Amino acid sequence: MTNKKSNTNATEILKKSDLVLLDNVQFIYELSLAELELSSLGIQYKTTNGLREFEIFNKSIDTIELVKTKSSYFKTVDKFYTDYYHIIEKNTTSSINQYLTHWIYPYKGKFHPQMIRALINIIGLKEGDTLFEPFSGSGTTALEAQLLGVNLIGIDVSPLCVIQGKVKTQSIFAFDEILSLKGKVTDSISTNLFSIEKNYYEMLDDLTENETAKDFYKLARLVAVSDNSRRNRNFSTSFVKNLDLMIKSVKFYLEIKDKLELNLGNISINIGDARNVDLPDNSVDGIITSPPYSIALDYVQNDEHSLSDLGFNVSELRENFIGVRGNGKNKLNLYNEDMEKTYNEIYRVLKPGKFAVIVIGNATYQGNEVKTVEFTIEYMKKLGFSLENNINKIIFGLYNVMKKEHILIFKKDGSL
Repeated sequence: MTNKKSNTNATEILKKSDLVLLDNVQFIYELSLAELELSSLGIQYKTTNGLREFEIFNKSIDTIELVKTKSSYFKTVDKFYTDYYHIIEKNTTSSINQYLTHWIYPYKGKFHPQMIRALINIIGLKEGDTLFEPFSGSGTTALEAQLLGVNLIGIDVSPLCVIQGKVKTQSIFAFDEILSLKGKVTDSISTNLFSIEKNYYEMLDDLTENETAKDFYKLARLVAVSDNSRRNRNFSTSFVKNLDLMIKSVKFYLEIKDKLELNLGNISINIGDARNVDLPDNSVDGIITSPPYSIALDYVQNDEHSLSDLGFNVSELRENFIGVRGNGKNKLNLYNEDMEKTYNEIYRVLKPGKFAVIVIGNATYQGNEVKTVEFTIEYMKKLGFSLENNINKIIFGLYNVMKKEHILIFKKDGSL
């Protein structure tokens, strides 16, 4: 009797509201993004119940379908669960933001995928458009673009980041090979698979020619390397446990792709330098990125265990990372010079009239606040961008150096 009454009440609520926010939407910046997203999708609306429920004025079959398939912050639209609600249910973790393959590898400073999905819609990208990510990082933007049918070109100077992005977006295309290798890889446990001295990567070369499957098992090892280094967890136990979860996550991705009949975007992620981008002028439809917080967080040092395990010379890698080189005031000067070069490239490759989103915050360095946000706004305007929106966002983690970020939405001057 109780369950039946509860279901009836839920139905009555849905009848009163065309749109209901997801339960995890808690912050004002999320509401701001939800409203911007609705406007960008052409939805006319008003809030109706404590800012958590919305009424659609221009409700039609087309608008309902648009919100259902594209939106990021809503649980239901006109009594139908949104595609995003179904997507976030496919989760092997306890964190709502780590659904599908997002969780794989504990990379510090990840985007919230929900925010990225919203931003893709806010800047008006459609299926078949091309998004550029000059700091691809853990691959969050790549995966969200893929889910929305948007093509993405991503680059990063870190080989670890490139592997992460490829595994999260490409493993679904090599799932059969990944499954076929599992027994062969785990059977090798007793023959020093988990010894640091054992050349695990040469073994993968012997087992398969499929580069995507190799990357998958490389990252499986690196998750265990990270667990052992950061949390002192048993190497082999971590490998076996996380390998199973990784495989389950890829299976979830395949299931939701088929269930929702998703047309996935084409994703290309490679080693590259944001200061010197190998793309033609005026060639991409949008840019979403977050420059490295290297002044606040030493990315090389943070992932030194994994980079070393891959066989890279960490000292040499440091020379290519923005914000890591130099000391004192010279470090800040080098960082600003590198960011100017990056912003120049962002302006060059973006089509006129299109949008670039930069998520950035002011860090504290040697006791002083570094005005990165102000620097970015001033320099981007100098290049020929207009600042369309500046949204304050609470940042979790890094509290000793940074408490909030700004979501800066710029529009390039001119038109096609």
